[in-house]
Amino acid sequence: MFLTETKRFHFLLLLIILHSEVEQAYAVWPMPQQMSQSTDRYPINPQLLAFSYARDSAAQSGCSVLDAAFERYFNLIFPDFVGGTGLSNIWSEPKPFTVSVKVKNGECDGFPDEGSNESYNLSVSAGQAVLKAESVWGALRGLESFSQLVYQDDYNLYFVNKTEIEDFPRFQFRGLLLDTSRHYLPMPAILKTLDAMAYSKFNVFHWHIVDDPSFPYQSRNYPDLSSKGAFHPMTHIYTQSDVKRVIYHARLRGIRVVPEFDSPGHTQSWGKGQPDLLTSCYKGKVPSGTFGPVNPTLSSTYQFLNGLFKEVTSVFPDSYLHLGGDEVDFTCWRSNPNVQAFMAKMGFGSDYTKLESYYMENIVNITAALNKTSIVWQDVFDYRERIPMDTVLEIWKGVPADYRAELGRITLAGYRVLLSAPWYINHISYGQDWRNAYTVQPQNFSGTEQQKKLVIGGEVCMWGEYVDATNLTPRLWPRASAAAERLWSDEEKTSSVDKAFPRLEDFRCTLIRRGIQAEPLFVGHCKHEYSGL
Repeated sequence: MFLTETKRFHFLLLLIILHSEVEQAYAVWPMPQQMSQSTDRYPINPQLLAFSYARDSAAQSGCSVLDAAFERYFNLIFPDFVGGTGLSNIWSEPKPFTVSVKVKNGECDGFPDEGSNESYNLSVSAGQAVLKAESVWGALRGLESFSQLVYQDDYNLYFVNKTEIEDFPRFQFRGLLLDTSRHYLPMPAILKTLDAMAYSKFNVFHWHIVDDPSFPYQSRNYPDLSSKGAFHPMTHIYTQSDVKRVIYHARLRGIRVVPEFDSPGHTQSWGKGQPDLLTSCYKGKVPSGTFGPVNPTLSSTYQFLNGLFKEVTSVFPDSYLHLGGDEVDFTCWRSNPNVQAFMAKMGFGSDYTKLESYYMENIVNITAALNKTSIVWQDVFDYRERIPMDTVLEIWKGVPADYRAELGRITLAGYRVLLSAPWYINHISYGQDWRNAYTVQPQNFSGTEQQKKLVIGGEVCMWGEYVDATNLTPRLWPRASAAAERLWSDEEKTSSVDKAFPRLEDFRCTLIRRGIQAEPLFVGHCKHEYSGL
């Protein structure tokens, strides 16, 4: 008798729950290329959900990337599940739910690269979700989408709606830059950023690891660079094991790590640990005691850079290396009599852009010999420097009219290009400035379709003059997610900021639930507010 009453109670409670909430479909950020949903929804019991490999999947148990992802996404989908107590046990007829993953290319031990296929198909129906992808990297993107589809009702029961998704990224390069020189960012801040990047389907971490203020990268072959150039030689450095940890953490989330060693400018910290690397500035006929950019006239400069880049390219597995090349102040070069003599010898006259060109051409050739593709800032193109055609140029200057004109010029010359100028989100303003990032049109410039195909993506930049671990996360998120959707999704389907607002608001709450201190978009609340304070 008691058992019958208990079952009746569970049945009535379930009916109340199912009818008390309006059936609803939940969105995915960034918006998939094709997505259809119905109001049909299926309950999911955390105790009965299982991730599995399809029998005909090329990847099977033991695939490091997907094994780790299955565990990670279970915890993301069920953040408050602690072993199955309370309402999660009221099902009168518990039904299993299986997420079946099929991958055509079973490569699991490598790293994501510029040719990685991130496409996937996801079909959610009663009792199962079927995820199909060309590669493990596409499977990761599909798992992220599935995780966003699962939701809780007011009674904390889990559901997912019937859904069909066909998805792939619009651009192959969707990056985020962190500056760890102007302020040192501790490892947990970097790793948390990588987690949040994966939630928004970013796939490149551009690590602006050194600059004028400090040199935190601990080199194996040139240890004085960090011991003398970092803010502190023990506490404010990235050891070789730290770097490997970042690369490994990123790999498991389908994120490439592209380091930047910017020169010949932005190198004041380098000179502290590498004598004679920087140009000695003169006041009249005597040295002033100050130093300028890297000295491009000495053979020792290129011997050092060859050694440093050889090490860096052995540590960072990605095929890209960012060489910088921006904002070079010629004042010191002009003052130095040895540089003046070199200019005369080379026939450069008084055009110091030719001297910078000479330097950049040399270091690009060094990286090419190391079988790496160089990324450089737009200044290198603007100074008409002779660089290989496979070099990628990054636009960082100007208002829309300026960067659109630059897009046209660079692509007309046949170079691939990245756009970051409109996504310097270290610049802040009162109000909903995410809308500016959202309305960027990376291919809206005068040029042929072939030129527009040379725009391979873009990146969000978080420069560190006023940013450290105390404010990094809320300044990044969810504003960076606006750019993420622009780089992933179909532009026509995501043209309305007003339609995007409630979706981004929901996604911001997802970030909060996952421990990301994403700042508010406007007045309102999340069902689960940030609990880490």
